[in-house]
Order: sequence, then C-alpha cells, then structure tokens
Amino acid sequence: MEILTLKERVKNILSLGESHFREFKSAYQGPNGNKVAGSIKELNKYIAEALVAFANADGGVILIGVEDNGYVTGLPFNEKEVSALLNGYKSYIHRDSKLPIENEVKLDNIHGKTILFFSVSKGMDDIFQLSDGRCVCRKDKETIPISFNKIQFERNEVKSRAYDREFCYDATVNDLDVTLIQSISNSYIAGLSVEYYLQQTGLAEFEVSSLKLRRAALLLFAKDITKWHTRCQIRILQIAGNDLKSGKDYNVVNDEIVTGNIFYLLTTAWEKLRPFLAYKTEFGAEAKFEQKFIYPEEAVREALVNAITHRDYTIQNGIDIFIFNDRLEIKSPGLLLSTINIEDLKKLQGHHESRNTLTARVLRENKIVRELGEGMKRIFTLLHSQEMDKPELLNQNSSFSIILNNKSIFSASEEAYLNMFKNYEISPLQKRIIILGIKSTEISPSDIYKAMNTTDRDTYDKEVTSLRRLGILKEIRTNSTATILSRKTKISKQKIGRYKIQNPK
Repeated sequence: MEILTLKERVKNILSLGESHFREFKSAYQGPNGNKVAGSIKELNKYIAEALVAFANADGGVILIGVEDNGYVTGLPFNEKEVSALLNGYKSYIHRDSKLPIENEVKLDNIHGKTILFFSVSKGMDDIFQLSDGRCVCRKDKETIPISFNKIQFERNEVKSRAYDREFCYDATVNDLDVTLIQSISNSYIAGLSVEYYLQQTGLAEFEVSSLKLRRAALLLFAKDITKWHTRCQIRILQIAGNDLKSGKDYNVVNDEIVTGNIFYLLTTAWEKLRPFLAYKTEFGAEAKFEQKFIYPEEAVREALVNAITHRDYTIQNGIDIFIFNDRLEIKSPGLLLSTINIEDLKKLQGHHESRNTLTARVLRENKIVRELGEGMKRIFTLLHSQEMDKPELLNQNSSFSIILNNKSIFSASEEAYLNMFKNYEISPLQKRIIILGIKSTEISPSDIYKAMNTTDRDTYDKEVTSLRRLGILKEIRTNSTATILSRKTKISKQKIGRYKIQNPK
C-alpha cells in the first residue's frame, strides 16, 4: 500500500501550479530586490478570505511562503509569528462560520524552506462569511465578493452536493480501471502511481491499513459501474417527428443505451451520438468526403459533458438524449442547484458552482471540462456563430434540459431578404448587418456593433469594409459630416446614421 505523505502532496501541488483549487501566497512584501517580511495582520486577513472563498466554492488549498510562479521562498518569521499565522486568521472569520478545515500546519524542508499549508473542503450545508459580514467565493484563480443569498441553498440539496465525496467502505482499488487511472496519472504528474494519484486528487484517503475510496473515484473509474450506481448511463433516442408518441403510434426509430463510468460515457456516448447529428455527406474542397452537421458538433459535445459532469447522481436515473426532427434535447437528472437559475445562465456571465466537486475537479484537470462556468457560454456562442437560435433551458420535474432547436436565428422575412444577396460571398456577421436594411433606414455604427454583438473595433472595420467594397453597404454620411451633426444635435456620433444597405438590382 502506497501512502502519500502530506509533504509529497504539497510538492505535487507546487508542480501543478495555481488553479481554481490551489492558491500560493508569498510571506514577503515590497519590490523585487528590496523584499521585507509581510504583515502578519494582512496575511491573516488573506488566509481568512481565501479559506472562506474556497469553502463557499469547491474547496481548495493555500500555501503561504510560495510565490505565484510556484517558487518556494519560505517564511521570514519566528515561531511565535508562525503560530499567529496558523491561528490568527480565525479572528477574521464570522463567529457563526465553522469552516470545514482539513489541514492547518507548518511544513519544514519543502525545497529547503518552511511553509504553511492550509486546506479546506467544500461547505455542504453552510454558507461562510468573514467577520465583517462579507461573503466571498473562489472563481478560477480569484477571490470575488458575492451576495450571501446568491449561494444560499436548500436543505434537500445537501445530499446531492455531498454524494461524490462520500466514502464507499466496501470498495477497493481492484474495483477501478487501473490502466485508465495510470494513463491519466502519467499526464497529471509523470511517475505518480495509481494509489498516489487517488490520494493527491482527493479521490481516496489512507486510513489505518487500507485506502478508502470516495464515490467520485467509482463514478469516474469503476470497472463495473452497475455495482455502484444503477443508472450511470446515457440513452439516445431518435424519434420520427417532432413529438414522442406511445402505443401503436410509438415513433422511436433508434434506441441505444450506453452504460459505464464517466470517462467511458464521455467517449463512447459521444461516438454513438455523433452519427445522428449528420444530415448529409458531400465531396469537400480537399477531394474528401465530409459530413455536414445539423448542429455544431462542439456545442452538442459541450452540452453532453455538462450533463455528465453536473447531473444529480443521488437520483438513480440516467441521462436521456432525444433527437427529434426539429430539435435535440439533453435531459439530465436533478434540478439546477438553488444558487443558480436559468436567467443567470442566459446572461452568459460564467456563473458556476459544482454539485459534484471532486468529479468536476478531475475532469477539469484533464481538460475535459472548460474553465468553470464557461461551458454554457460556449454553447450559446457556437450556435450563434452558426446562425442558429439560442438554446432553450428547462429546469423542472426534477431534471434539467438543454434544447437545441434546428432553426435559424433569422425570421422567414429576414431569410427572404437575405436571399436577395445570395450571389455574394458574405460572412455570418455581415448577414446581421444586412438585415438592418430591411426597413430602409439609416444605419449607425452603434447599430452595427449591436447587430454583430461585439464591441471589437477590428471586427467592425473588417466586416464594414468588406460590405462597402461589395457595394452592399453604401456610405451616406462621411465621418467628418457625422461629427458636425453630432455636435449640432447633441447625439452621440456612434448613433448618427452613416450607411444604408444597397439592395441588388
């Protein structure tokens, strides 16, 4: 049995660098070449904020005495000051907040230096505050302020939040796909054994004489997942029509079920689903047959990864994927966490919180899950770039669904108008500019930026210049004339009409 010592774990953390789960902090302050010992008071405040932020997010570790780049500079403090750092941070945490601290310890001889190591797990049924009442949360590599109500959750969520962290006392390493784990371990830290990897990532802990596995380890790597979860599966149904019927009218033409651990689902379910997305195969520009897809492949895969990662595994149901003629639905067990709502997701501000903390962490470290909170934004962006309608998000009946509709972002009248320009080679962004010409009104720079959904000047210049060269976008007012009119009317120059769309003859 290989036991990972705390010092070995810390050295591995140093090699991995800072992340959503890891924070390094120097014990020094001041400019390079003139560094002095940092303020004990300020370091205590920093430790308190970081620990509260980690506990309100997905848990994490802090190393004091380490630079941002992972270089160990150690502690310029005596024993009394070190003791003040190990305990003093508590005075900056609200008296009613009992953090789930795992470690707070001084470690000697870490690359020849002494450092402090703190670790805290994710809070399961509490929300934590600082002594001044502020609530903070970890997002990627930053500690950000957040409303207390924003992370308040219902008691009935506690079980689902804690599920992948629970221990399975009758499970052993022999129940896991050791070959898969070793390949992942080698990519994580070269030479790390399977047992060390499981301990390093928090998927297992050594106790007395055996290794205790958490449920996340089984969800991710179990050889026989049905022994541990009855419905760790994805069902893919292809339906003839736009509605699922029953009885003699049952219209499912293909029905496939994929069962396995999470890593198996991520690859095999995608291989099974992908052919259903293709609507034709044609001879491409490079003299090769190419498949054309109804939906952007990356958007569908992102939605699949999101469902597998964030579903509620306490519910013994699988993920269902319905492929209708006019839409694709991915339905996963469990409502959104009460800290997240549909409107938050639609705002595309990267709002995120992991239900399955350990599972999401491993998938992120393996670059399967994007930067936390970016997956939904990516789906919206990909659909928009393909001129497809925004996805529908449903949170009801103990499940969360994302629906990709097989229809254009343009209305029938807009499609008819664009058809007038079919002989021109125009980009998706240029189509949005051309649509502004339907009403034959003047078009301002502000209108164009809004239509393209961007504030980037280079994008504006590129698309506008191309349309002008094609003779589609006609200048009706010069830049200098627009400046004069802006001063005269007190209207922003960006909102002064400068162009009109020239319809083809």
